[in-house]
Amino acid sequence: MGKLGKKARKFAKKNLQSVLRQRRKHKAFLSKKKSSYSKDDQSPVEDQLAKTVEYSNGRKSEIEDVGDVSLDAAFRKDDADMFADISDSDGYLSEDSSFSHIAGSEFGNSLEDNKGKCSSSKQNEKIHKDLGIQKKKLDRLRKKDPDFSKFLQSYRSIENYQTENMYSDEDEESKQVMHFVNGNEATDDKVFTSSATNLWCQLVKDEHSNPAFICLLNAYRAACHYGAESLGHRIQNSETFCDILMFVLSEADNMFRRQLQIPSINCKKGTILELKNTSKWQNLKPLVKSYFRSTLFLLDQVADSDILAFAMNQLRASLILFTVFPSLLQRLIKTTVHLWATGEGILSSASFLIIRDVAAVFSTDYFDTCVAKIFTAYMSQSRVSEIVNTRHMQFLANSIVEICSLDVQNLSAKVQKSISQLSRILQWGLQTKKKEALKKICSWEYANCIDLWVRFISVNIRDYDLQSLLFRTIQLINGVACMFTGPRYLPLRLKCIQWLNDLSTSSGIFVPVASYVLDVLEYTIVKEGGKLGNALDFSTLLKLPKSCLKSQTFQEECVLSAIEQLSVHFTQWSYHISFPELATIPLIRLRKFHQSTTTESLRRMVKRLIDQVEQNVDFVQKRRDEVAFSPKDHQSVESFLQLEKSGKTAPFDQYYRSILEKAALRSSCKKEKTSLLKQKKLKRKRGQLTGNSANESSNATHVIDSALVNGTVS
Repeated sequence: MGKLGKKARKFAKKNLQSVLRQRRKHKAFLSKKKSSYSKDDQSPVEDQLAKTVEYSNGRKSEIEDVGDVSLDAAFRKDDADMFADISDSDGYLSEDSSFSHIAGSEFGNSLEDNKGKCSSSKQNEKIHKDLGIQKKKLDRLRKKDPDFSKFLQSYRSIENYQTENMYSDEDEESKQVMHFVNGNEATDDKVFTSSATNLWCQLVKDEHSNPAFICLLNAYRAACHYGAESLGHRIQNSETFCDILMFVLSEADNMFRRQLQIPSINCKKGTILELKNTSKWQNLKPLVKSYFRSTLFLLDQVADSDILAFAMNQLRASLILFTVFPSLLQRLIKTTVHLWATGEGILSSASFLIIRDVAAVFSTDYFDTCVAKIFTAYMSQSRVSEIVNTRHMQFLANSIVEICSLDVQNLSAKVQKSISQLSRILQWGLQTKKKEALKKICSWEYANCIDLWVRFISVNIRDYDLQSLLFRTIQLINGVACMFTGPRYLPLRLKCIQWLNDLSTSSGIFVPVASYVLDVLEYTIVKEGGKLGNALDFSTLLKLPKSCLKSQTFQEECVLSAIEQLSVHFTQWSYHISFPELATIPLIRLRKFHQSTTTESLRRMVKRLIDQVEQNVDFVQKRRDEVAFSPKDHQSVESFLQLEKSGKTAPFDQYYRSILEKAALRSSCKKEKTSLLKQKKLKRKRGQLTGNSANESSNATHVIDSALVNGTVS
């Protein structure tokens, strides 16, 4: 009974309170709705005041439900694919008889083995037998029941009507040239051999033969659908497969532009729209559409990044022709966004170029679609517990900022909505202090969203009026920094400091971050002689484990990070006339830390920073004593030491450059040590690493850290 009673109390505490809270909310909502009908003459100001009082009394809080809202809701559009009903497989192009027999005459040199032929032929025979049986049954029913025959005719008319609506973007000429593989063609599989494809390629190169190019497009379609279809055309071997793909991808755009007589560069969307109703385009449209469909199908099937990157680059050359195919353009955006987010290196870069061109060339609707999809993909990539590839995430963020910068005025409202949503989530966490609220705020999804808008504001603040976004973002970051004050949240606080420094540097507005940075020094609570600990990389963490808080590695990382961020802050204002006053309190706290710490390497680093700041204070003070204007002369204050600033002659500039070099070296060493630790963990699991070798590696790691701290590594 004791355990049962304990479980019952736990269940009541967890669930019954939420039920009562929901009843109170429902009751408050009903009473509010009733009062709104009875007091129609209430002014908007009084209504807003009543809402504020009601919110302060805790009777009804809209912030309680904010945690369930996704961070990409501000940009999310209706993701239903309005063109999903269009088939990916629209059949092969009709070929000239003088060219199509070349492939069929060499049927014996098939890519498939005899076993594969036998198995596929048996399957086809079985399918046709079943179809024949069903057809005979339908014929008997049609003869016996005339009503059933009328029903079939009406069904066929409805089916034909639906098919016409489904393919409404195709013209009559396209329907005449494009056809599906019917039952008779399914039994006669065509094999594309190397000799036939080489002949077609030669005819296309030398004579620009359109019939040969049609045959190649059919072979290209078979290559793109290879392995995805049990029926249809086949390819002789892997060499022929590669030749077909490479040739069509390389020459298709040239063939299209040659027949349309449009330039290879600087071709505008209006030019394609003017050609839309010409006979020249009507004859070429099925070929272009077949090429686009096959290539899009290839992008969804192939896993090799090199093939995908090459196909994306070649498809980008024909991007302007997508103007006539809005459904295919939607599919292209969806596919490229996926490859951009999940791919790496060249593939991700090639996908981004297509997304950027679509956003820049096509209409506003496609620009909004591109922004919505890349932001949603970026948020989905951020829903992880640990960021493995920080470089790729930075590339994704910079890509979004570049595309959003194409139309800042249009995106400002959505960015403001997203920042407001982040603020509501923060307010929800500050008021409720719930575990799920803290977890949502201290997450990569939340942090990467802030980082994205900090980059966006930093890039465009000089050219556009983004002051409201700037101040709201600064308030948001200050709230996050003040919310997580413990030593375990040091990586998140350092990110907040870095964001504030970036906003201050880009906007030229003073943001007080020195207090946040100097608070980091209070986390160094480890005495000299403590354990070393594992290497820490704060760029890949938001929250530290408790085990590392008492290690010397954590202490050194705190001091190094504080010095780096404080140097960024001082460098920005090292030529300002108020630098002596700006550095007064930080110098006091730095001297206090220098006296209290017992680690000699950390004392030397802090002492060097103090000396450099004092030298810069003397430099600015001497120049300030020589001026004759008053502090109220804002124009003279702004022009103070501008000549020296352009020449970078202040003492603190040289010190800051050395800090940047050491930070880059420390970052590369961290990556090497992290990879070494992963390898050693794998060796330990396999039983190939002894305890002595592990101690030696730990000592070697400490030697590298000490050398970095002392500045002896060059």
